[in-house]
Amino acid sequence: MSETANIDWANLPFGYMPSDYNVRVYYRNGKWGEIEVSSSDTINIHMAATCLHYGQEAFEGLKAFRCPDGKVRVFRMEENAKRLQNTCRGVMMAELPTDIFCEMVKKVISLNTHLIPPYETGAALYVRPLLIGTGPQVGVRPADEYLCLMFVCPVGPYFKGGFNTNNYMIVREYDRAAPLGTGTFKVGGNYAASLRANHLAHERGYAGEFYLDAKEKKYIDECGAANFFGIKNNTYITPKSSSVLPSITNKTLQQLALDLGMKVECRPIPEEELATFEEAGGCGTAAVISPIGKIDDVAEGKSYVISKDGKPGPISTRLYNLYRGIQYGTEPDTHGWVTILDL
Repeated sequence: MSETANIDWANLPFGYMPSDYNVRVYYRNGKWGEIEVSSSDTINIHMAATCLHYGQEAFEGLKAFRCPDGKVRVFRMEENAKRLQNTCRGVMMAELPTDIFCEMVKKVISLNTHLIPPYETGAALYVRPLLIGTGPQVGVRPADEYLCLMFVCPVGPYFKGGFNTNNYMIVREYDRAAPLGTGTFKVGGNYAASLRANHLAHERGYAGEFYLDAKEKKYIDECGAANFFGIKNNTYITPKSSSVLPSITNKTLQQLALDLGMKVECRPIPEEELATFEEAGGCGTAAVISPIGKIDDVAEGKSYVISKDGKPGPISTRLYNLYRGIQYGTEPDTHGWVTILDL
């Protein structure tokens, strides 16, 4: 069993930590096999596997929480299954059925329950599904064999400061994904394409990079690897783009905004509209909401100050607390988003 006595739960990084077990399932001869349990943290694949040569690879990320009532809750795993299936369709991989996906999530958590952080720490158990093409090809074509595996690791906040404002820098010389390309799919190549811009932003003292649309450089696209939202006039506004990954967190926040009596708009957002937002943030599984302090357009010599006092805004704070409350079972789960595990 993994050593847990020495884990500093309250100061966990958002990073990899070994676990005892992972789960795997193989696709061969046109069908998925049985779920297997493994204690190895490596995989053995063919050197001509399509994941290595042609990017047939997809991943997901979701969390499980130890809650005040002692139960373990998993948040919206069916949505992760659907998004993984959509990515598989996008890059021509075998789709993993939702029932197998959910069974794997439950199993990998149950095998590593000692790694679920205690409630008081604010940390969570991160579940990482990975689906790759393992069949060998030299020509550019889909594989005939696939592997889906899931591993877990306890994680702390994505940003060291937790729920506090962060500053971003607009980058114009790099694009994360092209319109009508793979931006709407959760494939590793999109993240590889963001590494250089992210490194540049960090070098200049920013929390991350901020992307405009790749075609015209006029409209807001993404906030680093997260979706963007802005708030003004009691309206939650998020970009409509053909190169942005559909965030489950963003989808959830839109519903919560409606629940709070707000309006929701999904539409193109020109860069200059940044000056009109009362609040703004990036949103995703890792941080839920990362409130934005300011966004600098260095190339154009502009600075959009979103948070005048440097603190998260009241609506972002309310949405964040409601979201987290549902995850931890302290707020009503009126939409049936949570799965309670009998552990």
